[in-house]
Amino acid sequence: MLLAQGCASSWTLRTEQPEIALQWPYQPAKAKITYAMSIKGFSASNGSRSIVRTIVYGQGGDEKDSFGLPVAVATGRDSRMAVADMGLKCVHFYVPAEHRYVRLTEAGEAKITSPVSVIFDDELNLYVSDSVAARIFVFDPEGKYVRSIDQAGSDKLKRPTGIAYNHVRKLLYVADTLANAVYAFNSKGQLEFSFGSRGDKQGQFNFPTHIFWSLKRILYITDSMNFRIETFDDDGKFLRSFGHHGDGFGDLARPKGIAADKDGVVYVADSLFDIVQLFSREGLYLLTLGKRGGDLAEFWMPSGIYIDDNGMLYVCDTYNRRIQVFRITENYSHDEIHTE
Repeated sequence: MLLAQGCASSWTLRTEQPEIALQWPYQPAKAKITYAMSIKGFSASNGSRSIVRTIVYGQGGDEKDSFGLPVAVATGRDSRMAVADMGLKCVHFYVPAEHRYVRLTEAGEAKITSPVSVIFDDELNLYVSDSVAARIFVFDPEGKYVRSIDQAGSDKLKRPTGIAYNHVRKLLYVADTLANAVYAFNSKGQLEFSFGSRGDKQGQFNFPTHIFWSLKRILYITDSMNFRIETFDDDGKFLRSFGHHGDGFGDLARPKGIAADKDGVVYVADSLFDIVQLFSREGLYLLTLGKRGGDLAEFWMPSGIYIDDNGMLYVCDTYNRRIQVFRITENYSHDEIHTE
């Protein structure tokens, strides 16, 4: 009963801010990125919540409202947030306007077992990619399960991973890692078109994982085992690729999360290097964000990343069990970035 009462509390983000200003490039250069905060989980304002924490979890133990292994994050137009948590096998669903937090663990009769990506559409429906269940779970704006997508035309989804939403054409893009393909679904969950095949030529994939649709109507896809980023228009027509395997600045070793800002700067999380690298739209290396560690602006196995409409960069710092948030300076010339 105490636990249920705690869940009915008014919720807020549990955050940590830096004591000093952090920016990249370093001063005296103009900042392209500044550190905003670290999100550790969610806090309830109900006074009984602290008692519940002590009774159920013990001091310093894992809490229901903390992250286990956060691997993907997305926000909606009203600032609601969804976090895919592989460690807790759930999706953290938070609506700040209502001070409401829910941990989604089921989709109808199915259990959420391997959530790897999340995205909201314009109507604030939430899509969750479950790679083991091999389907996309769809929830309404209240967090109630609606339906699943497990077919791409006549083909079954094999291992859906990255998902992205096209706000212009109202399309949901799904990267299927084992199929080496990307599928585009309409609002009814019907397949509109697909592209990609196994290989290393232009427009082919070798286990695609993460995907991001930018307001410039460009799709960015992490072609993980080809150690590159491929870009397409929103019809799936190949545009360009960049990146190669290596251990130097601008090289890729285990590329995962991908996003692009309004200036066309591309952000790539690398979970082996424990950094986020910035590239120009042409694929020129610009800057490195972070390093290996557990302090602010340090990472341990970063995975999914996301850029919202307000120019905030979210990085899932998976094994540090947090999401680090950075503010992006817009209208920033590439020439102003000094590589490090």
